[in-house]
Amino acid sequence: MVASASERVPRVGLGGQIIERFVYWFGAALSLAHVYFNVIATLPELWVAAIHFAGFGLICLSLMPPVRNARRGSLLLAIDLLLAVLLGLSALYVILAEVPLAARGFEYGTLDYIAGFALIFLAIELSRRTTGPVIPILIIIALSYVAWWGRYVGGVLHFPGLSLEVVLLRGSYGDEGMFGLVAQISSSFVFMFVLFGAFLIRSGAGEFIVDLARAAAGRVTGGPGLAAVIASALTGMVSGSAVANTVSTGVITIPLMKRAGFPPRFAAGVEAAASTGGQLMPPVMGAGAFVMATYTQISYLTIIAVSFLPALLYFLGIAFYVRIQAKKSGLQIDAADTPRLGTVLRSGGLPFLIPIGVLVGLLVWGFTPSYAAGFAILAVIAASWLTPKRMGPRAIVDALALGARNMVTTAVLLVAIGLVVNAVATTGLGNSFALMIAEWSGDSMIVALILVAVASLVLGMGLPVTASYVVLATLAAPALYDLITRAELIDALASGAVPETARAIIALAAPDVSLGAPMSTGAAADLLALLPPEMSGMLRETMLSPALLTTALLSAHMIVFWLSQDSNVTPPVCLTAFAAAGIAETPPMRTGLVAWKIAKSLYAIPVLFAYTPFLSGDFAVALEVFVFAALGIYALTGAIEGHFEAALNWPLRVACAALGVSLLWPLAWPWHVGAAITILVVLTWNIKRPSDH
Repeated sequence: MVASASERVPRVGLGGQIIERFVYWFGAALSLAHVYFNVIATLPELWVAAIHFAGFGLICLSLMPPVRNARRGSLLLAIDLLLAVLLGLSALYVILAEVPLAARGFEYGTLDYIAGFALIFLAIELSRRTTGPVIPILIIIALSYVAWWGRYVGGVLHFPGLSLEVVLLRGSYGDEGMFGLVAQISSSFVFMFVLFGAFLIRSGAGEFIVDLARAAAGRVTGGPGLAAVIASALTGMVSGSAVANTVSTGVITIPLMKRAGFPPRFAAGVEAAASTGGQLMPPVMGAGAFVMATYTQISYLTIIAVSFLPALLYFLGIAFYVRIQAKKSGLQIDAADTPRLGTVLRSGGLPFLIPIGVLVGLLVWGFTPSYAAGFAILAVIAASWLTPKRMGPRAIVDALALGARNMVTTAVLLVAIGLVVNAVATTGLGNSFALMIAEWSGDSMIVALILVAVASLVLGMGLPVTASYVVLATLAAPALYDLITRAELIDALASGAVPETARAIIALAAPDVSLGAPMSTGAAADLLALLPPEMSGMLRETMLSPALLTTALLSAHMIVFWLSQDSNVTPPVCLTAFAAAGIAETPPMRTGLVAWKIAKSLYAIPVLFAYTPFLSGDFAVALEVFVFAALGIYALTGAIEGHFEAALNWPLRVACAALGVSLLWPLAWPWHVGAAITILVVLTWNIKRPSDH
């Protein structure tokens, strides 16, 4: 997810008050329309997606001038008015022309060409205004590849090309086009949960969550920092935006950490890293769980059930940094600055937990996410009447307007990115990209993870997390899925237990190979290399259990989703860290480096997804991975900082680094028990000998 439009771009322009009033009331009406579409009415998906794009595109044109930070004079205002009319008419034409176009066999006329080109141009222009040139360049490259230069490329990237008419048709009406699956996800799941977050924020629930976190953690060493971690985890899972999370909780937690004695850059880094993790915490995961469920067809409940321990592990990694920094700096607890838990609970904020319960309960009972979010919004309003801050008509309209404003960038980009997804689906570029990753990585999972991490960082410079995940899931998830299942398939072939159906598949490509007896893993890998990709897929479906295939698919997508978060905290473009730096009054880039260091688990935990059964659904196995990985992250944190409960000398730092890596490196897991015991021994010795400096 991404920050609101108001957070990304200054509010500038002629007649600023008139524009603000229009955005406020139009945004509230647009939010109400989306609630109606998702909870009450049943309209054609194309209609909803087109209205979604036109509505949020109009707000984007109102808030963001053609030239960033420029004053909107009469000429720029005239351009925006012209674009607004073009946007509305083009979206309306797509809706009205669908049936007549089908009746004449999808043969394009003049108006069809005009509307198709106008929508693509507007998608490019609105994307440019929201996040800069990255997405427009991607769209232009993707469309020109399909229509023109793909035929001149050799190898796996060769594509014979499509006519302009077909490109426009698929761009507007295709299942993967502008108004296809991604736009439908945006107009339903994503928007409804952004709106739910806006209602929670407007109701005052955010302040209660921060106070609750301060009361729970404020009286232990590093309490203000731990309070920031807890508050950001609770707020971030429903806010839908890491930047919005940083701004809403950071204005309280960052000054608290600074007053407690934490260095300003460290305080800002903790807030940025913790706010990023809010998108990983069930049950909402910044709407990521619903997008993933739609893409993979894996149950939402399955996704959130297996996501809890990894998310908790991420926040533990941040908490370790806070604890070690507090011990390292000799910080003392200021009980006077910490509210008591009983006082917070008696303050009247406890009813704010009701909407979360309603949301989770409805989801567990099988209601659709949009329906559950709609009733959870009503629960927020009802719960507010049990608190001192009752939501009246004006507060409700405020929340509706806030939800629309926070959705502008995400809505525009998710619709526009459909053009890229459509090009990938049309050309089979996803399969080609998967083959390229397999070739470049040499079938090494670690190298593949590094390649995907680099790609996610580059995309994240211009995409919100959800859009970045959608693109990477289309391109990279198939490659990761193949690599994860390949290891399992090699083991199955090496065991010699090959069913008759699988033998028939292998015989088509390698008739001289004898099966039935165990073989080495090297021989099994060589045998698998003889099969073309299509046969490998058939063999995988035949020899591996459905549960294992589901775990592999979920692991591949979860790897992509986690790595998509890294742009929030990784320089040079790390909006969450920059927002925290603004509050802490620290240098943005240096703050980003601190946040990146604190959030290092974003890279370690996907390795566990790839190599271990962390997401298998077996709680006992997942808990074992969790415990040893937590010790490994603690050991690495201590090695980096040179401190546990007391200082570590250099030999111990090197030893702790090696032990930490061995606990996180799956190939070393036969020795993980011994490594864990050694870490605990070092920690015990460190506690008893605090003078070892």
